Amino acid sequence: MIKKLGLLLAVVFSSISFAQQGTSSPYSFYGLGSLKFKGTVENQSMGGISVYTDSIHMNFRNPASYTSPKLKSFNEESKPVKFTVGGSNVSTDLESQSAVGESQNSTFDYLGITLPVGQFGVGFGLIPFSSVGYKLESRDNDDVLNYKYRGEGGLNKVFLGVGYSLSKHIRLGVDAHYNFGNITNTNIAYGYNEQGELLQYQSREINRSELSGLSFNFGLAYTTMLSEKLELMATATYAPTSDLASNNLRVFSTILENPSTGQEFEINSIEIDLSENNLNSTTQQLPSKTTFGLGFGRPRKWFAGVDYTIQKTSQFSNRFLNIDNASFEDSNTIAVGGFFIPQHTSFSNYWKRVVYRTGFRFENTGLKINDQTIDEFGISFGMGLPVGRVFSNANLGFEYGTRGTTSANLVKEKFFKLMISLSLNDRWFEKRKFN
Repeated sequence: MIKKLGLLLAVVFSSISFAQQGTSSPYSFYGLGSLKFKGTVENQSMGGISVYTDSIHMNFRNPASYTSPKLKSFNEESKPVKFTVGGSNVSTDLESQSAVGESQNSTFDYLGITLPVGQFGVGFGLIPFSSVGYKLESRDNDDVLNYKYRGEGGLNKVFLGVGYSLSKHIRLGVDAHYNFGNITNTNIAYGYNEQGELLQYQSREINRSELSGLSFNFGLAYTTMLSEKLELMATATYAPTSDLASNNLRVFSTILENPSTGQEFEINSIEIDLSENNLNSTTQQLPSKTTFGLGFGRPRKWFAGVDYTIQKTSQFSNRFLNIDNASFEDSNTIAVGGFFIPQHTSFSNYWKRVVYRTGFRFENTGLKINDQTIDEFGISFGMGLPVGRVFSNANLGFEYGTRGTTSANLVKEKFFKLMISLSLNDRWFEKRKFN
């Protein structure tokens, strides 16, 4: 078990050092950035559904899943300790009415561990939750550069959760999240003389927010056999509204920019006293979120389920940065997906023991820009590849999707996401046997 934990930590640290910027979406300018975490690779490969829970995979989106039944492969003597770590690579094509572009980002997505403690299960880990990463330009009708915008940062979550088996069929759970991170937005304004020549110096504005705060997520899971072979699963989760403390900084600078490399040389700068307008310390609100899930399946053979999520995104507010052309409305997501295992007991044919997953989702992100609703669609598929002597596996997932529109001078994104994770299981305690 210690060797497996060491392997997970090595993967995490190498992933973090490999890449930090999790998105290149211009829509990450708004709110807390683009939502990066949408479940484990297993969840995302099934359209993002969270209704399915079992004994060998972590489900970060429902803390009730932290406790699970004993495994038959362990002679029903113990529950497994579960480790998981995941990362992804996203290739994005961006298109507007006047230009096209492309980007690529590779990032660490999550790390989690669950430990069985009697009727309880304890889960903890790290999730990069949202990401800001954009570079934009504003030009006039004569294609003259007026402004450059860029942003970086995001929000991370460290969580500790507990699940409890109330009965054979009902499990409850709660997560506590400590949210932390920072977001930096930079604007550069370009000035010209009467002859239309670029001035030697440009003006730069930097706005930075250091974010921190607690949030909670409550979960419920119900499972029962409707017949000898048909199982019903129903889940519900609720994350109430929570506040993030935001310590803010605003700096105006005069800079000299290298036109060839884009490198900026600061000539002078002044930090604005935000306390005069009570903007040095503000509060950003994390909207409440509710998810319901329902699914049917044959254990260790197939499963099909649907999730419906509604988030009160209209509650989102940010006193530090006001944006005239954007607003938030309540968001919602419908996700449908499932899996199929040809023959989980097959020893002669490895591919019959592979888990084949697929699904799709429709999402109204809640963001409106220039009176256009920013929607997202994704279709996904994946595989769970058995490894080791117990029910550990490597998971591969793929998702193709679109976000946004080219209407109203906006950007449409087409993305392809490659996901990979390790889901490792072992015994916490093993009973000694004597002849």
